[in-house]
Amino acid sequence: MPDQTTPLSPDVSPEPLPETTPARKYVENKPPRGLYVRVFIYVVATHVLLAFMSLLVIIAKTR
Repeated sequence: MPDQTTPLSPDVSPEPLPETTPARKYVENKPPRGLYVRVFIYVVATHVLLAFMSLLVIIAKTR
């Protein structure tokens, strides 16, 4: 027998409230949308960094 028992309250309903929206359905084979956003930002940032470094190399060679 457990040491502590929780009393059941009759005023709590097990049904969800009607104004709440249901949780988003989980699909196992689909990655989250935030992953695509992060990958896009990383790719763009990498290209910008490489372009800036190339520009610095071109400026350094012309001097």
